[in-house]
Amino acid sequence: MNAFVIRIATVLVLAAMPAVAQTRPSSTAMTCQQAVRLIQARGALVLGTGGMTYDRFVRDRSFCEVTEIAKRAFRPTRDNPNCLIGYTCYEPGAGDWPGEDF
Repeated sequence: MNAFVIRIATVLVLAAMPAVAQTRPSSTAMTCQQAVRLIQARGALVLGTGGMTYDRFVRDRSFCEVTEIAKRAFRPTRDNPNCLIGYTCYEPGAGDWPGEDF
């Protein structure tokens, strides 16, 4: 009975502990080429873009939802303030027309 109480107490303590936060890669810590290669290799990932900002970037439209389109994503990197690192998925509105940004 005593071992059972210890097991229950251990489970409750572990469940109450906060999850360890995972660090997300940041485009500002990489070169433009490194950021592009990371997105190309993984297909889709959440990438920090400076400070507390982040976004989900994809290799191509196949990583977007059926109703979304891929829009070119330019973000700052260590060596380029306006690097084309990949695409973001975008849900177009009724008045949207793909132009230069797509």
